[in-house]
Amino acid sequence: MSAFPPGFFDRLDPSPDAAFYLPERLVHHIDDEAVRAVGDLYEELGVDRGTVLDLMSSWVSHFHVPPEELVVLGMNEAELRANGAASRCVVHDLNAVPDLPFDADSFDHAVCCVSVDYLTSPLEVFAEVAQVLRPGGLFVCTFSNRCFPTKAIRGWLAARESERVAIVRRYFELTDGFGPPSADLRTPPHGDGDPLWAVWAAAR
Repeated sequence: MSAFPPGFFDRLDPSPDAAFYLPERLVHHIDDEAVRAVGDLYEELGVDRGTVLDLMSSWVSHFHVPPEELVVLGMNEAELRANGAASRCVVHDLNAVPDLPFDADSFDHAVCCVSVDYLTSPLEVFAEVAQVLRPGGLFVCTFSNRCFPTKAIRGWLAARESERVAIVRRYFELTDGFGPPSADLRTPPHGDGDPLWAVWAAAR
């Protein structure tokens, strides 16, 4: 973590996440246009096929057409079980235990929608994702300008949108298991709705 300044991964609320995520939140955390942009990106990149891991997931995964097998991992069991696209639900707190409970080469692709800003040990988690992906599999992170500010890391809160793209790119660059990352703004620039940014890379 020497690539980031001291306190970068601290949070305003450092208490365990289990209590914060206990209430069910069956709502969209981005607007309809941004939701469509997520699904469009998944379709364009082809991560909507095969066996896919939805990391830090909830009651909806935003695929236009769900993949053949979708494993959703998140904090709230009721939300995960409400996800109609899911083939399997796994309750797991990545900030408490960054290790992923899956064998190596278990997934064709992985996604993380509007949640990367909450990771307190992102390099460990990204390394785990690289391990569970099959070679060539994509890890796609999408995010907007919305968040729970008490649970987002301080470095994220202090950054402008373009700087947040650079943060996620850096996570990939510092993880040996990924190739060079790509990034894109998936919603119209200067639009009235929620911006939807994406950063992704392929596992080696």
